[in-house]
Amino acid sequence: MRKLFLIIATICLVAGCGESYEESKRLTKAQHLKALREDSAALKVAVLPTLDCLPIYLAKDHQMFDTAVDIRLKYFTAQMDIDTALTNRRVEIGVSDLVRIERLKKQGDSLKYLTSTNAYWQLVTNRTARILDLKHLNDKMLAMTRYSVTDLLGDLAVDSAALQSEQVFRIQVNDVNVRLKMLENNEMDALILTEPQAAVARMLKHKVLMDTRKQNMQMGVIVSQGKGLDEKNRAQQMKAFIQGYNRACDSINQYGIARYAPLIAKYCHVKQEAIKQIGKDLKFHRIAQPRQEDVERAKTWLSKQ
Repeated sequence: MRKLFLIIATICLVAGCGESYEESKRLTKAQHLKALREDSAALKVAVLPTLDCLPIYLAKDHQMFDTAVDIRLKYFTAQMDIDTALTNRRVEIGVSDLVRIERLKKQGDSLKYLTSTNAYWQLVTNRTARILDLKHLNDKMLAMTRYSVTDLLGDLAVDSAALQSEQVFRIQVNDVNVRLKMLENNEMDALILTEPQAAVARMLKHKVLMDTRKQNMQMGVIVSQGKGLDEKNRAQQMKAFIQGYNRACDSINQYGIARYAPLIAKYCHVKQEAIKQIGKDLKFHRIAQPRQEDVERAKTWLSKQ
């Protein structure tokens, strides 16, 4: 009798566990679907571990965006992955450069310029390669990304040194972290970097041969989807993003880069010592359209490719 009781109890226990497992699966699926719906409704912003994203990181971390509005950051380490996210409409806003966006628009993507940024790029040479002048890039490897401002700057460097294009070996390295690591490991002769990766290179005593600021180039931009953002909820989200972004720029300009060094280190994965290499007078401007001359520069370069 006791044995029969144990068998019945065991069957009941197993049955109970089965119901619990099935219920757990239903809850997990429901939670997953809920998370997907919430993410779909949120304003999603594609960012990189680069300094031009600092106002976005600051606004998010310090709750400068209206807390009643769901704004979510989506993290990438390569511009081409942000391209894909924008093209597939997985994000509403993305950080990029004029060359990449003009190319996407030329291919039929509906994108709008939200603002230009203060991003700049530097051509840095490995100190072990002894490249002291642009003409020394002959037979050297240069890390860049195709159809981006880094590609444009590579052409400018080649033309400035009166070299033949095939004399400089362009190596496509899309991930900004990998590109910097290749310099640190002496795997590349020259690279085109933006901040704060360029600051790390300067801290390590690598030489800067070109700077887009000296070329009067302002190629950094933030873009939004060209369609679907005029709906009431999306319009409210966009308004909250713009207000938060502007507040963050004002805060950075008031207190300086040094105050937010921990934030830069957190999101850009560089040491705070490197951040000291960035000019203290660096300013972040509020939302403003890119200069037409820079847009035309991107278009002209693309037309020759």
